[in-house]
Amino acid sequence: MSRKKIVVLDGYTLNPGDLCWDELGKLGDTVVYERTNQDQTFERVKDAHIVITNKVIIDRKLMSELTNLKYIGVLATGYNVVDTVAANDLGVIVTNIPAYSTESVAQMVFAHILNFTQRVGLHSDSVKSGDWVNSKDFMYSLTPQTELSGKVLGIIGFGKIGSAVARIGEAFDMDIIFNNRSKKHRLSGGKKQVELEEIFKSGDFISINCPLTDENAGFVNNSLLNLAKQSVFIVNTGRGPLLNETDVAEALNAGKIAGLGADVLSTEPPLPDNPLLTAKNCFITPHMAWATREARIRLMEIAVGNVRSFLNGNPVNVVS
Repeated sequence: MSRKKIVVLDGYTLNPGDLCWDELGKLGDTVVYERTNQDQTFERVKDAHIVITNKVIIDRKLMSELTNLKYIGVLATGYNVVDTVAANDLGVIVTNIPAYSTESVAQMVFAHILNFTQRVGLHSDSVKSGDWVNSKDFMYSLTPQTELSGKVLGIIGFGKIGSAVARIGEAFDMDIIFNNRSKKHRLSGGKKQVELEEIFKSGDFISINCPLTDENAGFVNNSLLNLAKQSVFIVNTGRGPLLNETDVAEALNAGKIAGLGADVLSTEPPLPDNPLLTAKNCFITPHMAWATREARIRLMEIAVGNVRSFLNGNPVNVVS
């Protein structure tokens, strides 16, 4: 059987140089592009049997023009960049990468929480600038220091990532409440499933870990923010459009909420006028929660395994 042509459209974020594409190369004639603009896509994949994408959009029009295309592998858990209905109509298999970054994303949630409660970087910079050398006292603090024990951690979305966030919260002796679309049974410890409004009324910290749907886009808006404590700190590692960014920025600037930690924004890279970029007490990381080396190794292994299974006639992790 002739070797299949495999094209990776945007491989840089998965492998900026510290991993290897060799295992994928063993499965077919492989071409890896670090980045692909949308207007370059057709020319690069026109002869491909297998296309691997992370953020490059594969729509019905493009698929219908690719006569050799049989498989699309998405290098992420979310697969909204591919028109899966069109893929199904055209007989193209689409796969994703489930549950590769659970622990890494949960770790980032607490990186944001601990940044807010301790502000280690701010104080380190202060010390290096001479503030401690010139201090009259043996210690000082530029921001309030907050202990997590006994605080309420509200988690929105209680899948694998939300559950991992809860485990870490329990290790800090936090009280865990959560909201989830379906009822969760056999809960350990003192975790309680509550309504969304209760998360905002009671949460000292709120972690957003739910998937983005047509129904929940922009759900973090004034109606919920007005219920929240002024001391609440919100962390979003889900998807940027879950937040009404204008409402959240206004709440931050008005002191209605204490802070936001965001690893995702509505448009990525963000537009210069995104209101969160200049909002008070807003800490933004560039969609990097998933990208620990350990998580990327798992992602690469699963991606190669998905292609191998497809070529062997037994596709796995199919979403089309």
